[in-house]
Amino acid sequence: MEYLDEEKVRRILTYEVLLPAVERALIDLSAGKIRQPVRSIVAVPEHHGLFGLMPAVDGDLMGVKLVAVYERNVDHPTHQAVIQLLSAKTGEPLMGMDGRLITEMRTAAVSAVATRLLARPGAEVLAILGSGVQARSHLTALRLVSSFKEIRVWSRTPEHTCQFAIECGLLAMESAEAAVRGADVVISVSTVREPLVRGAWLAEGALVCAVSAVGPDKRELDDAAMQGYIVVESREAALRESGDLIGSGQMIAAELGELLAGKAAGTAKLPHSRPWTVFKSLGVGATDLAAARVVWEGWKALVTGNESLT
Repeated sequence: MEYLDEEKVRRILTYEVLLPAVERALIDLSAGKIRQPVRSIVAVPEHHGLFGLMPAVDGDLMGVKLVAVYERNVDHPTHQAVIQLLSAKTGEPLMGMDGRLITEMRTAAVSAVATRLLARPGAEVLAILGSGVQARSHLTALRLVSSFKEIRVWSRTPEHTCQFAIECGLLAMESAEAAVRGADVVISVSTVREPLVRGAWLAEGALVCAVSAVGPDKRELDDAAMQGYIVVESREAALRESGDLIGSGQMIAAELGELLAGKAAGTAKLPHSRPWTVFKSLGVGATDLAAARVVWEGWKALVTGNESLT
């Protein structure tokens, strides 16, 4: 059985192919065509880690991502993963692949799909809270779906903020508040356990993509920020894994896949009755499987064309 390391995955996976793949997966997930349980988490407290299991079944393909989250890592990535694909018809193992890059890219791709659908027309100002892996991947993905005239960045590490801003042509901001005020789209990708984004800072009509806080005991949005129109990938997952929802007591307005399906059918009911929109992203197995399918099919095409992945 073939195993693809991260460099081989990187040669195949692009945002141009990934965005439509995760969009279709989100639609199918909301329609019940993709089956997945809420991820299982095992704590590894002696090493300050978490170990997660994320299976999904989509048609003829099933897969599982094994993901390790070690936020205190210094010499290794904080998020590491492997994905195993199997035939849903026979159970036969088909391919294994590194899942770190897939996790990075599919997270940003989902935010880009949400931004394309939910950001107000003519959005010009983007604020990114964070300067790490997810900040950079989100910048790349979002530039494919919107032409922002101004992109701001803030993080808790000023030197990283400045370096990111200089490398990518962004505006380095001195505070999270300064970055968020007046922004049309806010991307929260700074690792936090307590609220970072305040509703008092948000502009009317803004979109917040809240990506950082995963877990029932973690928050990245205060109660005022959670007064927006709340969109999630999966109701079931969000009600168990989102501290922002659990802590604020707010109701979920829609799954992203439901809104995407409505747009495709010409019957979309997009948010308009709340001051802003919140897309609370947690990451789901369905989009991991969609990304892994792209890699698997790309690998088969290369093999068929007698091209080398080495």
